[in-house]
Amino acid sequence: MSLSEYRRKRDFKATPEPKAAKATSKGNSFVIQKHAARRLHYDLRLEMDGVLKSWAVTRGPSLVPGDKRLAVHVEDHPLAYGDFEGVIPPGQYGSGEVIVWDRGTWEPIHDMRKGYKKGHLEFTLKGEKLGGHWHLVRMARKEDETRENWLLIKGEDEAARQPDDPDIIEEKPLSVKSGRSIESLKGDGKAAVWNSRKTGAKKAKRPAERGGSSSPNAASIKGGKTGSLPDFLAPALATLVKTVPKGSRWLHEIKLDGYRSQARIDHGRVQLLTRTGLDWTERFGERIASALKGLPVQTALLDGEIVVESGNGSSDFSLLQQDLSDGRDDRFTYYIFDIMHLDGQDLTGASLRDRKALLEPLISEAGVPLKYSSHFDESGDLVLKHACRLSLEGVISKVADAPYRSGRGREWVKSKCTARQELVIGGYVPSSVSDKAIGSLIMGVNEADGLRHVGRVGTGYSRTVARQVFTRLQPLLRDKSPFKDKLTGAERKDAVFVEPELVAEIEFRGWTGDAHLRHASFRGLREDKAARDVIQEAPTAATSTKKAGTGKSGAAADKKMKGEAEAARRDITLTHPDRLYWPEAGVTKEGLADYYALVWPLIAPFIVDRPLALLRCPEGHEKTCFFQKHGWRGMRKEIITIRDPQDDGGHVGIHDIEGLLSLMQGAALEIHPWGSRAGDLERPDMVNIDLDPGPDVTWERVIDAAFEVRQRFADMGLTGFVKTSGGKGLHVVAPLKPKAKWPEVKAAMKALADSMSADSPTDYVSTVSKAKRKGKILIDYLRNGRGATAVAPYSTRARPGAPVSMPLWFEELSPDILPNHFTVENVPTRLASLDADPWADFRKAEAPLAFTAGRNKKTR
Repeated sequence: MSLSEYRRKRDFKATPEPKAAKATSKGNSFVIQKHAARRLHYDLRLEMDGVLKSWAVTRGPSLVPGDKRLAVHVEDHPLAYGDFEGVIPPGQYGSGEVIVWDRGTWEPIHDMRKGYKKGHLEFTLKGEKLGGHWHLVRMARKEDETRENWLLIKGEDEAARQPDDPDIIEEKPLSVKSGRSIESLKGDGKAAVWNSRKTGAKKAKRPAERGGSSSPNAASIKGGKTGSLPDFLAPALATLVKTVPKGSRWLHEIKLDGYRSQARIDHGRVQLLTRTGLDWTERFGERIASALKGLPVQTALLDGEIVVESGNGSSDFSLLQQDLSDGRDDRFTYYIFDIMHLDGQDLTGASLRDRKALLEPLISEAGVPLKYSSHFDESGDLVLKHACRLSLEGVISKVADAPYRSGRGREWVKSKCTARQELVIGGYVPSSVSDKAIGSLIMGVNEADGLRHVGRVGTGYSRTVARQVFTRLQPLLRDKSPFKDKLTGAERKDAVFVEPELVAEIEFRGWTGDAHLRHASFRGLREDKAARDVIQEAPTAATSTKKAGTGKSGAAADKKMKGEAEAARRDITLTHPDRLYWPEAGVTKEGLADYYALVWPLIAPFIVDRPLALLRCPEGHEKTCFFQKHGWRGMRKEIITIRDPQDDGGHVGIHDIEGLLSLMQGAALEIHPWGSRAGDLERPDMVNIDLDPGPDVTWERVIDAAFEVRQRFADMGLTGFVKTSGGKGLHVVAPLKPKAKWPEVKAAMKALADSMSADSPTDYVSTVSKAKRKGKILIDYLRNGRGATAVAPYSTRARPGAPVSMPLWFEELSPDILPNHFTVENVPTRLASLDADPWADFRKAEAPLAFTAGRNKKTR
């Protein structure tokens, strides 16, 4: 492959483009360069035999299959060109601005040389913006045509989009290399000529938004002024409020659960500072600092939060603390939400909206581990409600036209989904299962006359954290209580007191009448806050304070059940309450009992007076687990036996909350009820279709399948309800009038599964064989036979993270909620945000079974 044409067209003394040099090494890189020459176009370049085969795509690539984009074949380019970004000077071939719009690797599906010669290249892309299956097809050349025209066409796959979906060109216009827009390279004269290979080049202007037009740079933003980069700027802090502020003057951001961090960049030197100005650059590792060094700035002061995200995508302070303790930095993400200084300009006097407009293009295309913290202009109530339903921490609301002011004021306010705050450690209770670990912490808050005792926190500690906190507390031991109030005998029992110097972040469900914590859980030590500064914050009130329940008609009964659960939780004694059932999540036996006391009114209709299959894990989910359906030696009297004429041993069951809590004492980490009740075992009152995705199945396809099952249930006269499995998929459950017997019910569910598989054989399979499930969803109907069980709504799962099978409204199904999204720790936040239980009308929707599964088309 020759580069002679490339050389012939260019004067390398005048253009900053790389000189022609054919590479000897083989690779499979691709690049798409956005090129503002006489007409804006996109240059697609595929590495082949040591050069970049190149096509000028006049309108840019389209993700819509069948949307043909003209691609004019141009001269080969050297591999070094794939990294070029800059301005080709006037008078030179292709003069204009060039940015690296996308880059990555490509893989030919067939022999690339034969395909290229034949005029049909079929390949896959793995880029930062583009992916999936593509075609390049050569068009027949007309007699008077000098150029070689091809067509670039997107193939049908998961990366494809519909015609009315956002255009990828408009959605992501910036460079993947520098984060610049094509407009930011424009200049008026030789001094403005810039290229990414040239050191000491003039900085480009940055656009305010991701669209095409250029925006003011730092020097021209209203309210900005010339100023030197400060060593540290005391951060703006948010004031806790009871309700989200309303009106168009507010911007709303999701509250993050991490460490507030200020990034100071000074000509390649990066510092990460805590909210009190401590230098934690080394603690957060090289990864974030290296990414910040790569930003196209000389000096900057940024404000944000460093987090670790859990498997469900939400920030998790416990995981952050764990990684800091372990010296691990590969999971840190730095969400940046403000900029106070940039390249000699003090921006603290500029409006928040202008500061964020300057910040967004700087960060959005920087890539991991840096992320721009976006905001919402929508109603704050709606943003908070959505955040709480997803079990996030809450919302930060900021006045859009306000300057950046240090300290706590009313221009930044926070609305929380759950009660959470820092508390002072005044003592601990030793672990009952280890002599080098804590079992619980004794907490307090500062008041004018001393430290006030607020109760104990007995869950939220992983095995490692329990030992680490124990070690941290040993040098602080003291004989007398540090609390100003006299503790009761129960409060002093087994207590070891310490100097009140350490601060912990605690999540809890509210305050008792005597101002003690309710259902509290440890989230981590706060090393960025002094103990003397810890005072009690006002209790949080979300926009909706009603708990999930049975609606107005069942409110009294619901309240009564909650009262019974609270009383039972106090009365049922747990041995070894600090035994870890989920060590990685810090969920103890006590924490699990607290969870089930909370959800008792919701789970009761699905597990009371039904035969139960229990997954018991006496040493936690990581160790030996076994299913138990009969009674066992030492079983508490609150657990009952349900008679079954086909099983002499009978089945485990419960009548009440005391029975449920006794199951927790017996290490029941999963509860799988029958679909029929005691006294009428032969006639089920519910059916369950388990959607179990095989390898390479996207979550969106599972959601589509759930809607299809709901439609097929409707064709049978049944009402479908959906829940996450807590594992890999979704369950669609329908209530039945208990008239049909098990064989008939199972046959109907098999017919439904078989019809879905027959109608869409590339999407679904109704046989359990793993060999047939790759790329397909198993429509599992086998949970609908006599003696078969399915995990109960609100039941925990013996899987990492303590996930829960969570009932949802169908309208909530989205990529935001994965099957393991809800956990023991975050479910209470969701429940506090709901106006009603999504399954409140489950029993009201009972209908008799009609034995026909129907054969309808997919419906959304």
